[in-house]
Amino acid sequence: MKKVGCFLIMSLFFLLGREASAQRFGYIDSGFILQKMPAYTNAQEEVEKLSQAWQKEIEGMRAELEKLQKSYQAEEILLTPDMKVKRQEELNRKETELRDFQRKMFGFEGSLFKRRQELIRPAQDQLFEAVEKIVRQRGLNFMFDKSGDVVMLYTDPRHDYTEFVLEELGLASKEQNTAGARPANALVDDPADVPPLPEGAVTSENPTSPGKKATPARKAPPVKKKNN
Repeated sequence: MKKVGCFLIMSLFFLLGREASAQRFGYIDSGFILQKMPAYTNAQEEVEKLSQAWQKEIEGMRAELEKLQKSYQAEEILLTPDMKVKRQEELNRKETELRDFQRKMFGFEGSLFKRRQELIRPAQDQLFEAVEKIVRQRGLNFMFDKSGDVVMLYTDPRHDYTEFVLEELGLASKEQNTAGARPANALVDDPADVPPLPEGAVTSENPTSPGKKATPARKAPPVKKKNN
């Protein structure tokens, strides 16, 4: 999908030729913006709770199945052919139930997928409305998504409208341009590790070179007063 999206964009610019160079475009990082939106983070938390609850239920079903399998293996030699058939049918039924439940909850377009789409849709709609406003305000013709399927080999920060969208959403931060936290294992400057300056170097503590004598400042001659 990413290769197809990149090919389509390149084809568009080649076909438009000179007209494409006159078009105004920008890009955003929708993934970064969504992570800043409370509605999206709350939806993600609820989805995670559902996932954990259903996973716990699956683990319980699997534990029950394993218990039945061990019991059958331990008693198999004592069972009649009819009893074996019934026990095997029960095991197969339990295994099918486990597999079907797992597919229903976590499979493609399963309950978790549908619930997630339902929960994050309001945040996505809100993001789209903000992007649409920025596009109209800035007179843009195209708006790309850096975190989407399109491969962006290079992005000029001048065309990044992520912060404008955050401002439109009321999520702009004054710390956007501040440096991040210093890593715990980052190198620390140690004065002892600084190599000595070469002989004769001029510093603030030694403004003159050691090989030259400082020239004393010449005093101004006294001004003679005229006698009236």
